[in-house]
Amino acid sequence: MHVDGGVNPIRDKETIDMELQLKDLETVDKKLEKVKRAAKTGNKDAQREEAALLKIKSSLEAGISVRAVELDEETRIEFVRPLQFITDKPVLYLCNVDDSAAVTGNAYVDLVRETVKDENAEVLVLAVGTEADITELEDYEERKMFLADMGLDEPGSAKLIRSAYKLLNQQTYFTAGVKEVRAWTVNVGATAPQAAGVIHTDFEKGFIRAEVIKYDIYEQYGSEAKVKEAGKLKVEGKEYIVQDGDVMHFLFNV
Repeated sequence: MHVDGGVNPIRDKETIDMELQLKDLETVDKKLEKVKRAAKTGNKDAQREEAALLKIKSSLEAGISVRAVELDEETRIEFVRPLQFITDKPVLYLCNVDDSAAVTGNAYVDLVRETVKDENAEVLVLAVGTEADITELEDYEERKMFLADMGLDEPGSAKLIRSAYKLLNQQTYFTAGVKEVRAWTVNVGATAPQAAGVIHTDFEKGFIRAEVIKYDIYEQYGSEAKVKEAGKLKVEGKEYIVQDGDVMHFLFNV
């Protein structure tokens, strides 16, 4: 049973938004106390910051989240982002439905999509109960059959992970050795040394070069040895920008 006695995702969204906006109001009020004193002295930067914060304050009081407040990018970078407002964070809406709506959604999902169309936010549909059943199946082929019966080609959890990574500007690269294969998370745009530093800071400090195999190349040839035989393994230096799915081997010296 829902705490409010019925299903209404828009009401639930508004309730959560209000709670987060109230928290952001506390943040902006505290900051304004300090900024106003500096602005009164004639400090130009403080006056700019005060104007931005007052605009945010009035918007929050009107039920508008920080992400929807119209501010130029310079103002956002300089004055807004450092305050880490909760309602300025990127948002992903996850709609939990039954099996029959797992592919196309339902009327409630349509309402959510319409409500958030101007928020630059993604809406995902996930049948959580079914996802739980799928994870209990140990056989991969059984899972595929289960999904196919529902009209799905992959678990919703996989879509959720990819969407979350995209939202947070993250990507994955792999390291493969005799003992284990591991996935590592790095920011999109990370250089090879920065990616190496995720494993250990010494790897970044003493970075020499990286041996890189593109994921589709690895998939095509089936093994590192065959990739090398085909001359498809690349040697990259400090300026190399890591790509999602790269299989990497780092050489370093400390």
